[in-house]
Amino acid sequence: MRQRRRDHGRDHGRDRGRDRADRAFRYSAWDGTQRGFDLDADALLDEMTDDLLYHGDLHAAMRRMMQDGLRDRNGDELMGVRDMLRRLRERRREMLDRYDLGGVYEDIAERLREIVDEEREGIERRIDDAARGGDPRQQEIVEAAADQHRDQLDQLPPDLAGRVQELQQYEWMDDGARQRFEELMGELKEQLMQSYFNQMSEGMQNLSPEQMQRMKDMLAELNQMLEQRAQGGEPDFDGFMQRYGDFFPGNPRSLDELLEQMARSMAQMQQLMNSMTPEQRAQLQALAESLLEDMDLRWQMDQLSQNLQQAFPQLPWDRQMNFRGDDPLSMSGMPSLLDQLGDMDDLEHLLGQATQPGELAEVDLDRAREMLGDDAARSLERLAELARMLEEAGLIETREGRLELTPRGLRAIGQKALGDLYRKLVKDRTGRHEVTAAGTGHDPAYETKPYEWGDPFRLDVQQTVKNAIWRQGSGTPVRLTPADFEIERTELTTRSATVLLLDVSMSMPMRDNFLPAKKVAMALHALITSQYPRDYFGLVSFGRVAREVAPDKLPEMSWDFEWGTNMHHALALARRMLHRQSGTKQVIMVTDGEPTAHITPDGHAYFDYPPSPVTIEETLKEVMRCTREGIRINTFMLDDGWNLKTFVEQMCRINRGRAFYTTPDTLGDYVLVDFLEGRRANRRAS
Repeated sequence: MRQRRRDHGRDHGRDRGRDRADRAFRYSAWDGTQRGFDLDADALLDEMTDDLLYHGDLHAAMRRMMQDGLRDRNGDELMGVRDMLRRLRERRREMLDRYDLGGVYEDIAERLREIVDEEREGIERRIDDAARGGDPRQQEIVEAAADQHRDQLDQLPPDLAGRVQELQQYEWMDDGARQRFEELMGELKEQLMQSYFNQMSEGMQNLSPEQMQRMKDMLAELNQMLEQRAQGGEPDFDGFMQRYGDFFPGNPRSLDELLEQMARSMAQMQQLMNSMTPEQRAQLQALAESLLEDMDLRWQMDQLSQNLQQAFPQLPWDRQMNFRGDDPLSMSGMPSLLDQLGDMDDLEHLLGQATQPGELAEVDLDRAREMLGDDAARSLERLAELARMLEEAGLIETREGRLELTPRGLRAIGQKALGDLYRKLVKDRTGRHEVTAAGTGHDPAYETKPYEWGDPFRLDVQQTVKNAIWRQGSGTPVRLTPADFEIERTELTTRSATVLLLDVSMSMPMRDNFLPAKKVAMALHALITSQYPRDYFGLVSFGRVAREVAPDKLPEMSWDFEWGTNMHHALALARRMLHRQSGTKQVIMVTDGEPTAHITPDGHAYFDYPPSPVTIEETLKEVMRCTREGIRINTFMLDDGWNLKTFVEQMCRINRGRAFYTTPDTLGDYVLVDFLEGRRANRRAS
């Protein structure tokens, strides 16, 4: 957000105009009452897991978390960008509801009336002084001059701009009135220029003739740079800033930044003029012409305005501000008001355009605190850190400009899904799934694994000691810790191969079945890779067509935006995947609809609803092929429709697999328990 001079002092604006990058955070002394926001990377990942799994887009999940905000473990709220924008717009409405633009002229007109009254009083004093002097000739001359000046004052135009123009040509008889008028003109020129160029506040102080000439030179050079750039040239921005940098306390780092700052300032002034009545607008334009009688300066300003409108057409040059208040806005208040509204525009633009938390680091927290309050500023500071926290924890990384989950992040999501299911199972008293037999009498598998609680304690001493030496280095004594323990595997751990078929047709998200099904996939993948690393796990998504999904792409998997449930294609893919595997083979299919699509001999997907008899026939043929190859098919139905039940019953008669009618709430229980029971049965059989 842009840095500007505040009303409470020029030095403050100069200090705040220094390089903002040197100040990242603000700190205060701890008094025992403050409480930090209690949130870590794991909690952040948990917070956005459902969104990530549902939509399959880490960028979108981060953006929505940033937009919506979140709560920490203490229940404290981190305000989201959406609420900040709402609060910002409310503040804008409050300002517009306060002011009346007519006050721009009332204040000037009142001060002019006071100056004219002072001039009339001065004229009368001059007449009295001449009368007391006793010189009739002098008295006659003064009275004649007084009559002429009274006539000029009586004939002043009724409009404000005309009065200013006439008084600029008027020869004052009272020195005090003349001085007050010159001071007023100087103030109005300064305020008018600040209103047009509120990014140039430092250069607008005390506009002497020399300073006005320097400003003309600056504007002329700026217009030349714009024309040079339009012709493909490279303007000397650094040289320009060396000559005129004091005009720009915001310390722009490039010509683009400088031009955008000035364009926003002029666009805000244009919005203010658009908000006036035609009469008010004509008065302000005429007043500006009267105040800026220098034709060259006015031409340079008009030229710059045209150039900036062409360079930044996206800015709201034609927008109006709906002022509805009764508090007159003075000319002196215009720069401050435009400054505040400009800051609000900048903050609203930055918040509205931010797509990732790191982009919020560009916000000036001091100004955000003034506009939105301490809670919003604290939230902005923490929101800007979200992605960094996840990256430092190794849960996400940037690949080719995009945020993506790391293997560690993938495991964390899977373990969370698995842990949620286990906690639910414990409540149902299902218990854990370990096999108590130690494997005695079976041939060793000639491989080891790190010891985990509950494993048979068949310690591999050689590998355990190696782990300790690698950890602490050579030398004696060798000190062991539980993290060094390595145990032997035996052939009791039989190998199985599982392919999960996950329905991703349009009906799954429409019936709120997709997210629970995807969580089951994540949990099953986490269970197999962590507890049964020798097992094979494959995943196939199927809608109108089926696709093999790599486990590391599982979080990104989404539903198909097409109608069709192609079980035929899914089973064919699963059969080919399992053909290369050994051990017990099974397919777990999660679906909420009967088969409505199949692959034709020429390789195209055919869809029909109600299901075509050909689709049913081709799907059952694939079930027979799976059965001949020893593949068991267990089906978990998320719908109790008659057509689906009828088809699954046919499939079970052919394959001897099992079928379960479940709900989104119980799907994970059924799948997990069935898988673990199958593992126990295989171990007992071995």
